[in-house]
Amino acid sequence: MTTQQLEFAPWVKHFPAAGGSTAVVFPHAGGAAAAYRRLAKTFADKGIDTYIVQYPQRADRLRHPAAASIGDLATQLFEAGPWDRVGPLDLFGHCMGAVVAFEFARVAERHGVPVRTLWASAGQAPSTVAESSPLPSTDRDVLADMVDLGGTDPRLLDDEDFVELLVMAVRADYRALSGYTCGRDERITADIHALRGDRDHRISREWSQRWASHTAGRFTLSTLPGGHFYLDEHLDAVAALVNGG
Repeated sequence: MTTQQLEFAPWVKHFPAAGGSTAVVFPHAGGAAAAYRRLAKTFADKGIDTYIVQYPQRADRLRHPAAASIGDLATQLFEAGPWDRVGPLDLFGHCMGAVVAFEFARVAERHGVPVRTLWASAGQAPSTVAESSPLPSTDRDVLADMVDLGGTDPRLLDDEDFVELLVMAVRADYRALSGYTCGRDERITADIHALRGDRDHRISREWSQRWASHTAGRFTLSTLPGGHFYLDEHLDAVAALVNGG
């Protein structure tokens, strides 16, 4: 059955596979679904039926209003299609996407949609977000933050039109994230597997470890070589973990 037959929003990207498991991918702050096509194709090659969600203010949702909060964004993404017909779900969120995936899991569980596992990739635990330094808000500071994070082709940063769109998307996501709070005792029933790069200068091992307090199930932490976007160098290894998790 196709994504269209299941009546998902057109901005939910589907990479079909017949392996029996389903993954939903949540991009990083400022990230578009297209940035995760290689990951989704790798998942599909491993037999994982994969969907990538698109946030507002970019790509085919360029004119959609920015989400007011991470909770609102998660609810909006949940309402984008009949997730109950493709579950149980494995959620994979990178950076801010891990927190969005956590809130999506909370919404799904309240609606009786089974979530098997949350894969928190290079993302800080929800309870640490309020402890973080204030997020940048000016265009100049947002762009500098994106350069520091990495993950964006430096050649694209010379394109004024691209930079304008990137900054707009990042600012929308940062506004939603800036007001986010979550207590240490807020849990989902799904297992949580945290993933991080051993040279990630933005997400500490402690912040990754604190995901353990947010699950009533099993918790593991895996470290791979690389920085904040270690993922780009380890698609096969990550897909194998998700497929076996």
